[in-house]
Amino acid sequence: MTRLRDLLREGRLPTLEARMLLQEVLQVSRSWLVAHDDEPMSAELLEAYRALEARRLAGEPMAYILGRREFMGHDFFVSPAVLIPRPETELLVDKAVSLVAGRDGASVLDLGTGSGAIAVSIALACPQASVVATDYSFEALDVARRNAAALGAKVDFHPGSWYEALPEGKVFDLIVSNPPYIPVGDPHLTQGDLRFEPEMALSDGQDGLDAYRQIIAGARARLKPGGSLYVEHGMGQDAAVRELLENAGFREVHSLPDLAGILRVSGGHF
Repeated sequence: MTRLRDLLREGRLPTLEARMLLQEVLQVSRSWLVAHDDEPMSAELLEAYRALEARRLAGEPMAYILGRREFMGHDFFVSPAVLIPRPETELLVDKAVSLVAGRDGASVLDLGTGSGAIAVSIALACPQASVVATDYSFEALDVARRNAAALGAKVDFHPGSWYEALPEGKVFDLIVSNPPYIPVGDPHLTQGDLRFEPEMALSDGQDGLDAYRQIIAGARARLKPGGSLYVEHGMGQDAAVRELLENAGFREVHSLPDLAGILRVSGGHF
């Protein structure tokens, strides 16, 4: 008879991952699992655990197996249709919140929203703001809408490519985006979790800067006077993104470091 502790001791997976999969199969808390590790596993539950274990051993991200990932203190539903929210993106959300918090009627646009993690997090932190989000993928927008509904966030979603998704004449106080920025052919695309994530959300199919060119070039027509644009980018892309911003006429252009000291967000004001 297989007991819970036997599965945790097998060593096929790291203990933390095995615990998370057991919690998912049994629908119990971590504390319950610790207190009941001598419980036997039924054949049906053991089969369900082995199925999830096999997916993880094949390299599938835990977030896709569990169907969720924590971001900014909230659980977001995720699927292979969207990127998995990452801690470094919280820097972009924090910057956005600092710019619109307490401003009644402030309008925010999230371009390429994916799971909706950025837009929903801003809407939850700044309920007085008007938040709009776009994405080219209908499947991604379904995920984003599900997250907004589950978390009680008011976000207006539009399908389409960048600014083309928006009604004509719609302008904003703040535009944010975490667009695809990995250059085509980058070996990271064939490694780790990235192997399972949607390639169109990871790479622009060119030099990694094409999305920034489009977003920055179109920003002036979509920002109110004094409006701001902030984008997340890859490590080492900060100088190139700042140059694009400066050439487009943005003022006070600067980059922000993440907790590791890596410059990951750049932006400025009109």
